[in-house]
Amino acid sequence: MHKTTSPKRKSFRLYAIVSTVVVTAGSMAALIAGVTPASAASLATQVDTQIAVFMVPLTLLVLAILFEATRIALRGALPAEAPTRRQIRSYWSPGQGEG
Repeated sequence: MHKTTSPKRKSFRLYAIVSTVVVTAGSMAALIAGVTPASAASLATQVDTQIAVFMVPLTLLVLAILFEATRIALRGALPAEAPTRRQIRSYWSPGQGEG
């Protein structure tokens, strides 16, 4: 039996559109304010800032992976694996100059 997509999953399109608009507005605001990569790089001269720039996204990624693994484990049954397809053997016939 085929299960339809839940309404929560269908509303992902709204979140995608909203997040795209927010990122675009933030980028435009940064450009209007005069923030460029060169000026932003001068802020990252301290070692603590460099570590934070590396560790914060890495920590968020690990937390997202742990959240998804927990969600799948608590959901219950994992999806069953599809059985392997039996390969159909073609009969070999000798080619030119063979056999």
